[in-house]
Amino acid sequence: MSTNEGRFSGKVALITGASRGMGAEIAKKLAAGGAEFIGVHYATNRDAALKVVEELKALGTKSVALEAELNTGIAGVNMLWSAFEEAVRSEMGSVQLDILINNAGIAPDIPFEETSVETFEDVINVNLKAPYFLIQAASPFIRNDGRIINLSTGFTRVAGPTRSIYAASKGAIETLTLALAPLFAAKGITVNAVRPGVTATDMNKDWLADPAVYAEAASMSAFGRIGATEDVADIVVFLSSEEARWITG
Repeated sequence: MSTNEGRFSGKVALITGASRGMGAEIAKKLAAGGAEFIGVHYATNRDAALKVVEELKALGTKSVALEAELNTGIAGVNMLWSAFEEAVRSEMGSVQLDILINNAGIAPDIPFEETSVETFEDVINVNLKAPYFLIQAASPFIRNDGRIINLSTGFTRVAGPTRSIYAASKGAIETLTLALAPLFAAKGITVNAVRPGVTATDMNKDWLADPAVYAEAASMSAFGRIGATEDVADIVVFLSSEEARWITG
């Protein structure tokens, strides 16, 4: 947990994919820093999302679980944003947002020649279309000096033949981040992307269960180990803070 108590005092955040893994860890760190309200988005794991909400409330942060299947494209985005608007208006009196974290993502491990149109569309919907249109929906309500943070992947820089569409979707997120940075800069809003290496999350647990694969993945890091969710969450929390005001794009 952050030692900088109060650094997020009064802040309102929305985090996609926050029922577990990195998203849940980020939410808890923002709450520990004094965030006033956090929207916890989830796709299917309601119990996990409600557990996170209770943990945030125990830290003194108002919170609500928001269900939306982002692989449905615009329908999922509209469902999420409408639910967030209603919840934050109920808790805060008006629709406002300081920190938007696009963390939700899917990364099917499929050979290029076996990638179906359905899988392609699911990945693009969750990893690219949802962040794009969620930022668009949120933009009128993001207060001055706000933060937009998109999660990318090390696969945009390291070849992963069985993660081709995942890598492509995240490459698009990185260029989107760069394109949007000057658009929001006039209001002091920063737009950044975080590119984790291999991290011990639920999404990776199956393939990392093979000791040989785990050892190979660990060897890709200068530290000789797999990343922990806390390692990535600390970076995202820093980028969410006032200290990161001079970093964008």
